[in-house]
Amino acid sequence: MTTATAPLLSARLSLTPKTSLDGQLDGAWWPHSRDLEAELPPLVDALEGPIGRITHVTVNPTRWPVVPHKVPVAGHTVHVGWFAEQDPDKMILLSYATGRYDLLVIPPQTEPAAAARLMAAAAIPGSVLTAGVLMSDEAATGRRMRDARSSEDAWETDGGSALPPLRHPVVGARMISLPGNMRR
Repeated sequence: MTTATAPLLSARLSLTPKTSLDGQLDGAWWPHSRDLEAELPPLVDALEGPIGRITHVTVNPTRWPVVPHKVPVAGHTVHVGWFAEQDPDKMILLSYATGRYDLLVIPPQTEPAAAARLMAAAAIPGSVLTAGVLMSDEAATGRRMRDARSSEDAWETDGGSALPPLRHPVVGARMISLPGNMRR
């Protein structure tokens, strides 16, 4: 009798390129769920090449319903700790080979476009933005985009036009004719 195992999820990960600039974050991770026991193995597996073997991970328990003490990962065990004082949107990974890595953890339910923006922002070398700042900025951006869409929808349903006014193809100026500026 054979037993079926669940396929490993792929790790959605963005790492800061190696430079001499140290920033607040070393990249971003966008898990598929809040199940740390299921999500940690593909993340650790994806990081083994770039940063070496991960031995310890810390999280803030407010974002993870269950924080296991140990998670088995291909060939070894990762020890998991939690600290309420740690930024809830950040995960700290420790490797004997390269030291500490701080990753922004993007909520699983995040829209793909927003996740892409966050992953790119977290991977900027030398950035001074923390995980909490990036998440609050993205939340504000999302609200502004939703407000703009609802305003646009209201304009369309109130009889507004979706077509912009005609503009000159250069510089965006309106095309008008002035006396004395006629072509011959």
